[in-house]
Order: sequence, then structure tokens, then C-alpha cells
Amino acid sequence: MGLYSKFHQRLKALNAAAPAGIFQCGGVGLEKESLRVSAEGTLSQKPHPPELGSALAHSSITTDYSEALLEFITPPFDDVQKSMDFLQDTQQFVYGELKDELLWSASMPCVVAGETSIPLAKYGDSNLGRMKTVYRRGLGHRYGRVMQVIAGVHYNYSFKDEFWSHYQQIESDSTDLQDFVSARYFDVLRNLQRYGWIISYLFGASPAICKSFLNGQKTSLQEYNENSFYEPYATSLRLGEIGYRNSRESEVGITANYNSLQEYIDALRCAIETPYPGYDDIGIVKDGVYQQLNANILQIENEYYSSVRPKQVLQGLEKPVNALRDRGVQYIELRSVDISPFDPLGVNEDQLRFIQVFIIFCCLQQSPVFDSAERKMIDENLLLTAHRGREPGLMLDTVSGKKELKQWSREIFEQLMPLADVLDQNHKDGRFRKACEKQSELIEDADKTPSAMILKLMKENNEGFYHFSQRMSEKHRQYFNGLPVNKDRQAYFQRLAKESLLKQQAIEKADHQPFAEFLQAYFNQC
Repeated sequence: MGLYSKFHQRLKALNAAAPAGIFQCGGVGLEKESLRVSAEGTLSQKPHPPELGSALAHSSITTDYSEALLEFITPPFDDVQKSMDFLQDTQQFVYGELKDELLWSASMPCVVAGETSIPLAKYGDSNLGRMKTVYRRGLGHRYGRVMQVIAGVHYNYSFKDEFWSHYQQIESDSTDLQDFVSARYFDVLRNLQRYGWIISYLFGASPAICKSFLNGQKTSLQEYNENSFYEPYATSLRLGEIGYRNSRESEVGITANYNSLQEYIDALRCAIETPYPGYDDIGIVKDGVYQQLNANILQIENEYYSSVRPKQVLQGLEKPVNALRDRGVQYIELRSVDISPFDPLGVNEDQLRFIQVFIIFCCLQQSPVFDSAERKMIDENLLLTAHRGREPGLMLDTVSGKKELKQWSREIFEQLMPLADVLDQNHKDGRFRKACEKQSELIEDADKTPSAMILKLMKENNEGFYHFSQRMSEKHRQYFNGLPVNKDRQAYFQRLAKESLLKQQAIEKADHQPFAEFLQAYFNQC
């Protein structure tokens, strides 16, 4: 049986057994991070604007690591256009409240004046708020604060319930439906990692960085000009050696296991319960201030960085591993998409529709479990693509030997096109095929990739990374400020802001448990 035979068998069977609509998404949501910067491009030192609401309790506008790192969250919608519309409305509202600040247009940060210039996100005086800040303080001690202000776009995706029912039927599977769903989501997660280098190639938009990001550290990156480093064939330095990584994986011998839900839970639970001597020196509390939540390999599950994650909606202060254990996988989170400086929203419709087709392919394609050799190949392929993805003749590793990136990409697109046609059965405009065709052009001509276009414009304008990103940031501000005002949507976000502030007050008022006891109760859930 050929490598892709199983994929085509499943696609044909599903298409014959059920309406084409089952391939449409059950829900797609976006999370987009954006740094607030001054007009000069330096990281904002101002607190989270109260006009935006409570970062602790707002459902759509919050902060990530830093007070200056905003995060916009859309609800799950049944079409990416609705998700993009909501994201646009959110950013338009935010720009209306920012006054003289910009939202940075790139994934890699602006001018950073060292670790102390990055203010930790604050979430108020409640135990939950304190826990979120302490967790971030711990990340800073463990990995450095500068790494934490790298931004990206997360793509959350779920399949329809009826899709799973039909899929289980054609697979002649008699297990519990939720167990089947979780197992198939792990098929997706493994394949998203196997083939995930193609996301870096197509959507990587960080081929250069500001020198201030490295703060004088030695680097193998080449000097672009007096204020920028780069790699001539890089696609996404954000996903490369200088990006966010769990740097001590090899030392402690623990990594997330994607071969099954139970193995994933066991691996993460081990990491969040196992002390790591290297973190003892940081201490838990110093001079009355919590420095980290604990001295374990991971403070909490979210500390483990991966390009993909299985997700389940949490109930209250439930731990993520418990939610997955009790209710299985509800959706997946793809975290490897760079912010596009060419799009005011940070992403565009063609990208998101391509990703939808790609995820369905990863679901239907056979997905054997990982062994250690393949796990190593996956990591190396991602790093190679991040640093040298546009290099002519670049070879990647497969279980059957070396293969040229361009050839492997062509093979994948040969499978995506018929799938796109199935998705387009309910769309006369051929939106999914057009999205795939547009990305396939980037395979044939690497100069059309976002990373190549960035370097091209930097050269044409005789500018470094900072000046390019600042110029695009200003263009984006003009775009949002030029949009017609939707008074209903503006009122909606104003109401959310006020309600979130009141909700934070209520949380703080009802909070009487000592912080140490709160933490102990939280971790005792395991």
C-alpha cells in the first residue's frame, strides 16, 4: 500500500457515506499575540490599559507573558471568515483605546532593552491572579524574559461531531466514541509534527531579528546591518534555535509523548510532579516574594512548548491534564504560525483555509506512533526549515531516507488538492482549492514566501528588521483607524471590558484562602 493510499481510501469512503458538509469545521478559533510598542518601536512600559478591561477575566482581550504582550482570542466559529471578522473588530477596538502606541507587526520583538525592560503581566490581587504572575516570573528565571515576548498566531480547530460518527463507522471501530475521537486527534497531532515543517516554510515570517533581542550573546546568525541579524534562507527564526524552546529536555529525559492520550497525560504529569535540581537555586519564595510556582521540571502543563497541543475546555480551576483525562480531546491548537507583517490582522483567509485542509489531511492520513529516531527527525526537519527552508535543494529526513523539501511538498499538495475539491462541493467559489493553489505557488517559487518578501523589501528600502517592522506597524494602525466604526461591536467590547473589571473585583472579594494553601489545593488535583 502506498504512503497516501489510506488517506484516499478514507476520503472516498467518507465522501460517499456522508454529506460533504461533515468536512466543514466544527469550530475554528484564533489567538493572536501582539506587542504594544511606543512610536519609537520600544516595548511599552505602560500597564495594560484599563479601557480594555481585566486581563484576568476578559474572554477576548488579555495579556500573555508581559503587560505589553496583548493576546486577542476569538470564540470558535464554523468558518474562518467569521473568526477573522471578530479578530478585526477586536483589534480595531483596541487601537481606538491605545492612543499613541502601536501593535507590533512581527512575531520577533522590537527594540528590547534587556531583561528588566520587560514588565511581567499582572492580574490583580486574587489567588488566581497572583498564580498567573508568579508562573510568568518563573518562566523568566528559567528561560529569560526576552524569549517570552516572541509573538505568534495560534489556530484552534475542532471537527464536527457527525464527522467523528461517520469516521468511526467507516473504520469499523466499536470503542467508546470519545476514546475514538481522542485517538484520532492524536493521529492529527503526530502528523502535524511530521509534516509541520511545511507550515514554517509557507507562513514563516521571521527571517531576521533585531540585534537587541540577543543582547550581545554569541550567535551563528549573520549580520544584516548595524541593527539586524538574519539568515539568507531562513523562514521562521521564531521556530529556530533562538526561539521559545524547553531547553532542558535532554538533561531531564522527559518529553511530551504524542503516541496516545494516556501517554501524553503521563509524560506531562511526570514533568509537573518531578523536582529538577537546577531550579532549586531559584527558590520558591525569596524575601516574601514567590519566584516560581514550584521547582519541578514544569511548573504547570502550559510551560511545555510544542508546535501543537491537544486541548479540552477547562472547568473552573481544573488542571489541563485532568480535563483531558476526564473528557478527552475537544480540539487541537496549532502554534507554529508566524504573524504576517503583510496582513493587518496578522493572518489572511487563504492561510487559514489552507491550514484547515492540511489538518483534515493529517487526520485521514495514516499516522503511526513515533519512535525515538522519528522524533529526532521531526525536530531536525523543523529546525532545518526554520533556518534554511528556502535553500535550493534542501534535503529533509524521512523514515525511508532523505527527500528534497520541494519534492516532499509537491507530494503533499497532490493529496491536498482532491481534499480541497471535496470541501468546495458546498462552495461555488472554489475557496479551498484556490487557497491551496496559492500556497503551492510558494513551493515552486521560494521568492514568493513571506520570509523572502520581507528580506526583499528590507533590501529595497535599505532598512533593517526594526525599521521594516515599524513601517508595517504604522501601516496597520492606519488600516484599523480607517475602518468604518461599527457602533454595535464597539459597544459590545466596551460592555465586555466593564463586565470583566467587575468580575475581577468579585473574584478578589470572594478570595479568602492564603496563597500557599490555594497553590497546594491546585496541585493536589493530580
